[in-house]
Amino acid sequence: METADMVPDAADGGQRRAGYPRSTGSRRGEERRRDLLARVSDDLAVNGLVDFSLRRAARAAGTTHKVLLYHFDSAEDLLGQATERLREQRIDAIMSAVAALPAGGTLAERVRAMWPVLRGEATGLRALDQAIGLTMYDPRRYAGLGRNASRQYLPPLLSLCPEHWTEQRKLEVAEMVLGVLRGFLVDWLTSGETEGISAGFEALARALEREESAPE
Repeated sequence: METADMVPDAADGGQRRAGYPRSTGSRRGEERRRDLLARVSDDLAVNGLVDFSLRRAARAAGTTHKVLLYHFDSAEDLLGQATERLREQRIDAIMSAVAALPAGGTLAERVRAMWPVLRGEATGLRALDQAIGLTMYDPRRYAGLGRNASRQYLPPLLSLCPEHWTEQRKLEVAEMVLGVLRGFLVDWLTSGETEGISAGFEALARALEREESAPE
């Protein structure tokens, strides 16, 4: 069992005493942890991140905050894992949209198919969009949300690139697509202006078409 002094838990609006026993990784413990995580993730998907706390998470999971701290290190740890779970659902939706394209589509067509999913039209996961705001609002505390987003999105973006490309070329294009789409998403969420984003998206599509047709 770990022990520690009182540590701040701003996500819960106060302080908690660290040192609750941790799950030992048994199958039963892991099943319980996954069940709790699923319930908290479902709550985030519906109600978003505003006013997230261990108490709210405990109510959503039908348990107590002490039980949550048995399975998770802190409110931030629980929030991070729940956000990752929701992001996995969005990535699954993205890949399903891409797979529905005729003959797989071009790279530009694949990226275009991603956009409605990222806007939440297919998944409605507003919590993921709010996570971007948290990262910008308090990067020292929530930088992990941004880092984990890049870590999760890059592999599927790399897989969408032509197979014959070098790994370096795939990485460069995937990073470009990730950065541009993230910027479009922030603009769409904060301004609601679609005409400029549509124009920018067409420019991105042309750039990808040129990249795909360029010689090695």
